[in-house]
Amino acid sequence: MCYSIEQRKPLKELEFRFKVTTNIRPEVVQEKLQFYHANGFAHPKVLVIPQENSKFMTALMWGLIPHWESGDNHKDYYKKTIKYGSGLNAKSEKLFSSNMYSGSALKRRCIVPLSGLHEPHHTDVVVKGSVFKVPFRFARKDDELMNVAGIYDFTSDGLPTFSILTKAATPLFSKIHNKKNRRPVILKDADINTWLDNATAQDQLQELIKDDMPDEDLTAYPIHRDLYRTKIDSNRPDILEKVDYKEVAISY
Repeated sequence: MCYSIEQRKPLKELEFRFKVTTNIRPEVVQEKLQFYHANGFAHPKVLVIPQENSKFMTALMWGLIPHWESGDNHKDYYKKTIKYGSGLNAKSEKLFSSNMYSGSALKRRCIVPLSGLHEPHHTDVVVKGSVFKVPFRFARKDDELMNVAGIYDFTSDGLPTFSILTKAATPLFSKIHNKKNRRPVILKDADINTWLDNATAQDQLQELIKDDMPDEDLTAYPIHRDLYRTKIDSNRPDILEKVDYKEVAISY
């Protein structure tokens, strides 16, 4: 799954990289939309590139709410659906069959530009009755932005929200994210325009998901466990620094 993300790149770099514009002021991006760590269950607004206007980048609330629900009650919706992930992730295997996703699958796809994402690794060590978990940071080896695939929708009263698509874990993610065995869909650079193209057919979209960015283009390493501590500010530069743990038995 994918419940923890980062977006450290400045606005001008995003605009240049994806050839988009935005009406969001740079200082707003720096203050609210540029971060070292964002917890999905806080449902922050995140920059996305929407299919309906793929030359324009905007900020949407993370946590897909179906179109038949009211956005005015979004806090209640997220609370009652928390055991299902509160709309933060959408299984790509259900993209065209689920009533919640199928309406967005062909008309409301998006790219979520991220500099990194974080997944938990469950070690074999038990401390005070609980499994010792370590967060790992995933990023591109070339330090470029990840093209994370998503879908978005509007509630019955017009609130836009989005979800990150996931798929079965590839070997790198399976080794590290060893409890859920899932990974986000990270598109190849060459596939961005096809993903956002209105003319792209269902079978083409499924192929893009299947053949997304390979493990060989990604790096992963353990980071500070403050990422899990809700009473500590984890949105800080050193949260992304590599930390070696004796409890971690896998190579990385």
